[in-house]
Amino acid sequence: MAEILAWLASQPLITLFIAIALGAGVGRISIAGVRLGASAVLFIAIAMSVFASTYGVSLELPEIVGQLGLAVFAFTIGVASGPSFFNGLFRSWPWLVAVALALGLAALAARLIGPFLGLNEQTIAGTFAGALNSTPGLAATGGGPEATVAYSVTYLIGIVIVMVVMDVLLQRRARDQDAPPELFERAIRVERSDSPQVSEILAQHGDEVCFVRLSRSAEAPQVVVRPDDTLPQGSIVNVVGPADRLEAIARELGHVSHYRIAEDRRSLDVMRVTVSDRGVAGRMIEELDLERRFSATISRVRRGDVDMAGTADFVLRLGDRVRVIAPKRRMKELTEFFGDSSRGLSDLNPVLLGAGIALGLALGAVPIPLPSGGHFTLGGSGPLLLGLVLGRGGRIGPLLTAMPHTAATVLTDLGLMLFTAAAGLRAGGHLLQAFESDLWSRIALLGIILSITMVAVALVLIRWLGKMGRTRFAGMLAGMQTQSSLLAFGNDQTNEDSRVALGYSLAYPLSMILKVFLAAFLVM
Repeated sequence: MAEILAWLASQPLITLFIAIALGAGVGRISIAGVRLGASAVLFIAIAMSVFASTYGVSLELPEIVGQLGLAVFAFTIGVASGPSFFNGLFRSWPWLVAVALALGLAALAARLIGPFLGLNEQTIAGTFAGALNSTPGLAATGGGPEATVAYSVTYLIGIVIVMVVMDVLLQRRARDQDAPPELFERAIRVERSDSPQVSEILAQHGDEVCFVRLSRSAEAPQVVVRPDDTLPQGSIVNVVGPADRLEAIARELGHVSHYRIAEDRRSLDVMRVTVSDRGVAGRMIEELDLERRFSATISRVRRGDVDMAGTADFVLRLGDRVRVIAPKRRMKELTEFFGDSSRGLSDLNPVLLGAGIALGLALGAVPIPLPSGGHFTLGGSGPLLLGLVLGRGGRIGPLLTAMPHTAATVLTDLGLMLFTAAAGLRAGGHLLQAFESDLWSRIALLGIILSITMVAVALVLIRWLGKMGRTRFAGMLAGMQTQSSLLAFGNDQTNEDSRVALGYSLAYPLSMILKVFLAAFLVM
């Protein structure tokens, strides 16, 4: 066995993909309805490293493997989450304050409880960094032997505690009130005599509502609705949106009609088209001016497994499937306009990927001074922050700064597995050394207290007082822990629910920076 392990140590790529294969296989196993998913790669890699250490063999990968995985993961999750992150940022500042309080109270608990357990400042700071999974935080302590041992003992503790809490939350996520609303279509007969304008109705209900077709009567030909159109008494308008919004609009305008306007294709036809043209991607629907150019409109956009209303300010991405309503004679032109190629689902946008990650890494390497006189860098947060900014608008002039949902998901998973395999193989040997120390039980106890403190404060301030849904809060816990394997766990449990990634990307940047300062504070 020692010879086999020594050979694996000399073949890092083979070791890497064995860890990925075994981890992915174990991650598919369901126990009591729980699967670890891609996060199992981390635990398998740690187990492999610990097992090899018992034979005196070190199974470590070149450092660049983990750096590559983290850069790809962080950048693509940023690009994918950019629009949702910035749209919710101004509404989410109270939650970000709560994140800061939760992390700050965990650091305070470390400062107060650590000395009672007979731990010195280096060990306390390493325990804080490990329990909250902050490798940059460990670097901010100076990375001495005492801090490194404490970090190794508590690293898994932090992951397991948060993973258990996330699982409890996600088992009950069906009760969430913030789930993306299911979209419906209604034909509404206008009974008002004042001929209201569509833009007036949208101003009151237009957040997730789209007016699609208009017929002056059941016999009259249909036309695509424009915002400046009026709705005369007796007309029938087709509206797409959540059920409660449609009911409110029906009461305001008149009543729901039994006329199946969406099934009447004498004047207008319907088709699904894939956005694969780079000139279309990254633009808002209203910028495309479909009504004037093709007498067409978009009623829905399907991204991944979620349908969304085709509102005027909706930004399209490569790979989106749009539901277009237009005259039959214009359908071929519309197909050519959007591209309608399956390449739109998998276009990696290599220019964005290469330039974005390079600039993000450069941003992450910029030294930021600490009050103690040292400095730290953003590291893996650099690509994440840049990805969030680039993904927000989807386009800078002629340059497309977004990528298809499918491609982003694949790259995120790939980067995650590379990073967790490298991190697990590196941590295993340190973990074995840590358990040979007589301090490990006190370090572990402090790590448990710190992890529970962070989770409990966040649960009270964000989940209960802030009324955040369980699914997004689970993602936020993973972001507060700055732990990509926990994001993978949440994604696997929810079948890639976008709220998990949104919560993660909202908490991750602030948590990454704060934990570095707090870890440095603990050794000041």
